[in-house]
Amino acid sequence: MRALAAFCFAFAAGVFAAQYLLQPWLLLYAALGCLAVGALWAICLHGDRRRRALLIASGLALALCWDRAYVRLVYEPFERLAGTQQTFVMEIADDPSATDYGSRVEVFLPGRGLYGRAVYYGDASLLGAEPGTRITGGAFVKSAAAPNGEPVSTHTARGVFALLYARGEAAVEDGNAGALRYLPRRLARRMQETVTACFSERTAPFLNAILLGDRYELSAEDTALLREAGLTHVTAVSGLHCAFLLSLLTLLIGRHRRRLLSAVTLPVLALYAVMAGLTPSVLRACVMLALWLLAPLFRRDGDAPTSLGFAQFLILLANPFAAKSVSLQLSFAAVAGLLWLAPRLFERIAARPRSKAAAFVLGSLTATAGALVFTVPLSAVYFGSVALVAPLSNLLCLGAASLTFATGLLATLAGMISLPLGQALAQLPQLGARYLLTAARLLGRLPLHALHLTGEGARLWLVYVYAMLCVCCFSRRGRLRWATAGVLAALTLALTLWLDAQPLRSGTLHMVALDVGQGQSVVLYSEGAAALIDCGSSSYLDAGDVTADYLQSVGIDRLDYIALSHYHADHCDGLPTLLARLKAERLILPDIEPQDEQRAEVLALAERCGVSVTFVRERERFPLGGAALTVYPPLTEGEMNEECLSVLCTAGEFDALFTGDMDADTEYRLIATYPLPDIEVLMVGHHGSRCSTGGDLLAEVKPELAVVSCGADNGYGHPHSEALRRLTDAGASVCRTDLQGNIHITVN
Repeated sequence: MRALAAFCFAFAAGVFAAQYLLQPWLLLYAALGCLAVGALWAICLHGDRRRRALLIASGLALALCWDRAYVRLVYEPFERLAGTQQTFVMEIADDPSATDYGSRVEVFLPGRGLYGRAVYYGDASLLGAEPGTRITGGAFVKSAAAPNGEPVSTHTARGVFALLYARGEAAVEDGNAGALRYLPRRLARRMQETVTACFSERTAPFLNAILLGDRYELSAEDTALLREAGLTHVTAVSGLHCAFLLSLLTLLIGRHRRRLLSAVTLPVLALYAVMAGLTPSVLRACVMLALWLLAPLFRRDGDAPTSLGFAQFLILLANPFAAKSVSLQLSFAAVAGLLWLAPRLFERIAARPRSKAAAFVLGSLTATAGALVFTVPLSAVYFGSVALVAPLSNLLCLGAASLTFATGLLATLAGMISLPLGQALAQLPQLGARYLLTAARLLGRLPLHALHLTGEGARLWLVYVYAMLCVCCFSRRGRLRWATAGVLAALTLALTLWLDAQPLRSGTLHMVALDVGQGQSVVLYSEGAAALIDCGSSSYLDAGDVTADYLQSVGIDRLDYIALSHYHADHCDGLPTLLARLKAERLILPDIEPQDEQRAEVLALAERCGVSVTFVRERERFPLGGAALTVYPPLTEGEMNEECLSVLCTAGEFDALFTGDMDADTEYRLIATYPLPDIEVLMVGHHGSRCSTGGDLLAEVKPELAVVSCGADNGYGHPHSEALRRLTDAGASVCRTDLQGNIHITVN
C-alpha cells in the first residue's frame, strides 16, 4: 500500500501547487515536465524505486491536468455568469437558514450544464423548505471566488461557485422533495429537532454541534470560550467523532466480530458523513476508518499514511479547490502530527511509564503536542492566535467529550422513538455538556491561556520556537537540549509579552482604532484604565475577537467602560465574544428603541456577564485614568442612526470626538446644544458616509486628524468622496483602517 501513498501524496502536492503557486497557463507545461522528469528518474532506478518514481511523476502530472480541467469544466462556466441577472431553475440541496434579510440556502442548477453548487439568497418564505424543493426565479449573480472584489476561498473550497441574489418573485414547487437521496439531510434535521426538544436551551446548541457539527446555533460566547481553550475541534465533526462512533459500535457488536462490525460500520459512517455535511475533516476520517476496517478482509495490512493520502486524494479529486479549505488543512496536519510525531515523542519522553495513569496522561499530552506542532502555524496564519492551554484542555476534556457524544447520541436516537425516553436519558449528556462549557470558560480565563499574534514580537517568538524545535530534532545531545529549549522558550515568551505591552505604558492617553472591517471598535487607554467605544462589524470579521485579541496581547484583561453609540450590528455585534473573553465593569448605552431586539440582547448579555448598565439621558462625565469621557445623550428621534450617543474623550489639551452614525442634521443639533472644544481627532461619522461629517460640525470643532473606520470594498461606497473632500477642505489629515489597519494615536 506504500505505492498508493506515494501516488496520492504526489497528487495532493500537485493540486496544492496548482492552487497556490502556478499560473493556469503553466499547468500543462508543468505536467509534461513532471512526466519527463519521472521518466528520466525511472531510467536511472530499478525495482521498487523505479515504480515509486513513476507513481510520483504520474500523480503530479495528473493533479496539474485535473486542476486545469476542473477549472475549465466547473469553475469558469459559473464565472461567465457573474455580474448578470438571469432566470434560474434551482433545486435546494440543504436546509435553508435565516439571514438578516430573509433566507440562505445552497442549490443545484440542473439543466444548465453547471456541475457545482450555488448559494441562493431569497426571502423568509423559503425557511422550512425541504431539500429537493424546486425554485424558479430571477437572480443577480456574483462570483463566489471574489464576491466583493477581493479573492476569498471560503465558498469555492466547499464546491460553491456562485452567489445568487433573488430579484422579483420566485415560484416554489415540491420538485424532488422527499427523494431518497435527501434522506440523510432529513434525518439530520430530525435529530436536530429532537436534540432541541430533549435538552435544555443552554446545552442543546452544544449537543447539536458535538453530534452533527452544526454550530450555527452555538452562541458567540460559547464559540469564543471553546476557541480560547483550544477545544473548537470538539464541535467540528472529524476523526474524533468518527472514532467515538466506531467505539460505540464496537462496544455494541464486539471487537472480534470483524466482518459484522465492518458490514454495520461502513454504511453508518457513510450516512453520518452526509448528515454532518461532508466536510473535509469528516470525509478524511470516514475514508481512513473504512480502509482500516476493510484491509484485514482483503488480507492486507492497514497502513495509516496510505489511508491518509488516499482520503486526501479522493477529496481533492472531487474538488481541487478544497486544497484552500482551512478545515482540510488543519485536519490533515493534525493527523500527520498524530501519526508521525506523537509516537516518537511518547517513546522518548515516556518509554517506561511508572503506572497506567502516568501512561494515559503522557499519552494524551504527547498526542496533543504532536498534533499542535503541525497545526499551530496554520492557526497562526488563519486565526492569529495559538491556544497554549490546549494540552491541558485535551487532557481534562476529551474523555468527557467522548462520553457526552456517546450518551448524547443514544439519548437523541431514543428521543426520535419516544420523546419522554429521550428526555429521561438526556441528563447525563447534559452534565457532560455543562462540564465541557464550564471547563472551557475556566481554562480560557487562565493567564497566558493563548498567544494572540497581533504584535510583531509574538510572531517572531513563534518563529524562534520552531527554529529551536528544528535544532533540537537534529541535535544529538540527549534530553538536556529539550529542557534547555523549553526554559528558553518560556523566558523569551515572558520577555515578548512584556515588550508588546510597553507601547501603552508611556503617555497620558492611547487611542487605537482597530481594523474590524465595515464597523467600529476604538480602544482608549490611560494610566491603567481602559474604555471601548463600540464593538461591531458587518464584515466577515468578529469585532469582539479582533478587539479581545488586541487587548490581551498588550496585557489588558479588563475594561472600565464600554460605550455603545447605538444598537446597529456594525457597532455592537462583537459584544458577546468580547465579554466571553474579557471582564467589563460598566456598559454605557443610549436609552432608545425599547422594543429593539438588539438592545434586548445587549441587556440580557450584560446581566449574564455581571456588567452594570448606565443609560445616558443627560450629559455625563466618566473618569478614565488621566483622561475623562464626556457622554452626550441622543438629541433627536427617528432612525437609530440619528439617536446615537456622542463621546468626547479629553486628556489635558487633547480632545477626540466620536459621533457614531449621526447624519449632518443631528451633528448640527449636537453643536447647537453643547459647547464643544476644538478637537485634535475626529472619529469620522458613519464610516465616512456622504450624509455625515457635515460642514457645520467641521467648522465648529476644527479637527486636525480624521480617522475613518471602514472595510475594503464594503459595498456602501464608504468613505464617500464628498465626505473626504469636506475633511481635506477643513484642513484635516485622513487615516483609514481599510488602508492602514489599526491606527494608534499616543498623547504624551
